[in-house]
Amino acid sequence: MFRRRSDEAPSSATALAEQDAAPQSRDPQAKKGRPTPKRSDAEANRRQRVTVPKDRKEAARQSRERLRVQREKQREALLNGDERALPARDKGPVRRFARDYMDSRWSVAEFFLPFAVLILVLSVLRVPLLQLLSTLLFLLFLILVVIDFARLSFGLRRALANRFPEENARGAVMYALMRNLQLRRLRLPKPQVKRGEHP
Repeated sequence: MFRRRSDEAPSSATALAEQDAAPQSRDPQAKKGRPTPKRSDAEANRRQRVTVPKDRKEAARQSRERLRVQREKQREALLNGDERALPARDKGPVRRFARDYMDSRWSVAEFFLPFAVLILVLSVLRVPLLQLLSTLLFLLFLILVVIDFARLSFGLRRALANRFPEENARGAVMYALMRNLQLRRLRLPKPQVKRGEHP
């Protein structure tokens, strides 16, 4: 256990030296094609790229300013229909077609909010006949909205399958139906087609 090594066994230091001296086969594709930069140059480049603000208040102010500019661009894009600055939810030809498809058609669902306010006012009144009437009208309107949604979603699915057979249209129908619940004037992005136009 504690005896000396024989002279025949090479020491570990000489074995390592022999391994280093042997030529190592390198993959020619593994080369990076440029010399390794000096340490001082690499540190200087790293310092130059990352600019850390002096204090937290300055960093928070810069972050808020950047977010404000981004929101302003998105708001302008929503008002003008500029495709480049739209939020991710509204981008792409599939979403644009779904918006145009809904904006070019009349639907019962877009009058749901004003009708719901009217029904609410009628139901608050203490006249039993008006309260019963408001409940019946609300149920009737809800049935009409569901039928209208079914009609529009079936038509939009078919149009998307014909127009974009290779594109992923997942979520586009629900996106268009939720847009359809809003009054036309309040929709964002603003409608780009007139009623009756084909998108």
